Amino acid sequence: MALEEQCSAPPRWRSISLTHVEFPEGDLTGQVLAYISLLPIAILVGFVTLIVFKRELHTISFFGGLILNEGVNWLLKHILREPRPCAGAHSTLNTEYGMPSSHSQLIWFFVVYFFLFLYLRMHQTNNARCVDLLWRHILSIILLGIALSVSYSRVYLLYHTWSQVFYGGVAGSTIGIIWFYLTQEVLTPLFPKIAAWPISEYFLVRDTSLIPNILWFEYTVTRSEARNRQRKLGTKLQ
Repeated sequence: MALEEQCSAPPRWRSISLTHVEFPEGDLTGQVLAYISLLPIAILVGFVTLIVFKRELHTISFFGGLILNEGVNWLLKHILREPRPCAGAHSTLNTEYGMPSSHSQLIWFFVVYFFLFLYLRMHQTNNARCVDLLWRHILSIILLGIALSVSYSRVYLLYHTWSQVFYGGVAGSTIGIIWFYLTQEVLTPLFPKIAAWPISEYFLVRDTSLIPNILWFEYTVTRSEARNRQRKLGTKLQ
């Protein structure tokens, strides 16, 4: 009976605007760009996943910079109050203001910070070989292509003007550079102390900033431990 009453007088439904992206019907390019414009959301989800499973301080700091970047974007939008192009073109919007583009600002923060991490921090901790430099260059080109694609998608889909996307990229890049400097010069020296806090030990938060290649380190340690346990198990079975 209750279900029938709800169906007879249905409420007004709204979609979650955070992931709601519209594109022109029948426009394949627009559809592809709509999916590309969701990449900043995927980045945020990826960071949360990494933090939950890795609990590494530099990753947490990187994510903190992304959140700060989003806060600055919200503040700038409500100070400048510049409307989006083609008012009424989209039915669901997170905010009516478009200057600067939050998607552009987030993706350029991420990409610029990652560039600096690849070429400055990893350069300090690794003896760069040709193969290492090659994959860094390839990854940088891919990231640059992603940033340009996300930025272009916001203009193509009429969510922002070129100036809103451009200044979003400038703001994100600037904050990315500043946050990388603060992380390297101010926060990283504090990471060993933070990792030693009782609450950090309780939640298994760790500092890997002094390990040159964390992927290789985790691989070799895991492989060595697995072999030791396998050897002990084989001894017990005998």
